[in-house]
Amino acid sequence: MIQLLFIVIFVEMVVIVSLSFKTPLRKLILLILDRIKRGSGPVVVKTVAGTVALVMLSSVYSMMMIKKRWIEDGNISQTDDILMAKNLLETTLMGGLLFHAYIIDKLHHYIKELRIRRKTMETAKKQGQGFEDAGGSGTDKVTALQEEIATLRARIRQLESD
Repeated sequence: MIQLLFIVIFVEMVVIVSLSFKTPLRKLILLILDRIKRGSGPVVVKTVAGTVALVMLSSVYSMMMIKKRWIEDGNISQTDDILMAKNLLETTLMGGLLFHAYIIDKLHHYIKELRIRRKTMETAKKQGQGFEDAGGSGTDKVTALQEEIATLRARIRQLESD
């Protein structure tokens, strides 16, 4: 089981590194993560994570029982020492596995959110440029109308004074 946990952790580390930097694998990994998060994927992932967490808690409980035996007996047997080290390693690896899975989930979420925000910023910039282009002729119209208003007021004053 320890070899399997090491392999899974190293695969998760490769996924995290490829998500963190713009690599050719990033697009492929994002596509795979998008597909995993559709349909029954989240249920399967939560079930696996729950199972790993339960096994991790079982290892922690076993370590507590070994520690309790050490305290009661006062001496440490070699078997208990080996079991303690094995349980500690498994627990650490399972905790790391769950932590890396959480990091991958959040990185995927943030990358998707960043992509959405960039698209909205691009559309907002395009709309802003469109308004500026249309607004340039609009400001010419406004100044022309203001000049016409000024000439009409001058004419009204002139007619009132006559």
